[in-house]
Amino acid sequence: MDSFELNKIAGAVLGTLLFVMGLGVLSNIIFNPTIPLVPGYALPGAEESAAGAGAPAAAAVAPIAVRLASADPARGEKATAKCRACHNFVEGAGSKVGPDLYNIVNRAIGAVEGFGYSGAMKTHTAAGDKWTYEALDTFIQNPKGYVPGTIMAFAGIAKPEERADLIAYLRTLSHEPAALPAADAPAEAAPPAAPAQ
Repeated sequence: MDSFELNKIAGAVLGTLLFVMGLGVLSNIIFNPTIPLVPGYALPGAEESAAGAGAPAAAAVAPIAVRLASADPARGEKATAKCRACHNFVEGAGSKVGPDLYNIVNRAIGAVEGFGYSGAMKTHTAAGDKWTYEALDTFIQNPKGYVPGTIMAFAGIAKPEERADLIAYLRTLSHEPAALPAADAPAEAAPPAAPAQ
């Protein structure tokens, strides 16, 4: 084999490498990837409407104690479909992206061992807050409103009846379900939300 043949082979190899490199640079220019600030994606949920001066007054929502009296845990179990991507509902299954929700009613906020809660959630833990029926209802309605700064990407559930069904189902996930609040008793105060920044 003479040097001319070797030069042709070397030229073909170098040309191919140059073509592949150029193709990589060109594809990076055309398909510029955008890296999200927060990993994950926002799940569908409650639509936040801007409360303007001309907006009609919001309809009064019955307290969670009243809504729980007619809530259906079976419908609540179906409502957990939007939660199952991030949470486990089975005893001992462990945490996923979010903490395990088995036996959550009246459990201390931020009490799942080994789960990395956000700093915003840890303020509720430090205050000794619990997941009461009222706290769960408020949190499920608007997680970022209840715990400003939470890393939970869920937008919330706007329908009060759907929240009550979901909480009724969460109540069943325990060996000793928490007592239902009396529907005619004054609502137990939910832990205060952190001030908006």
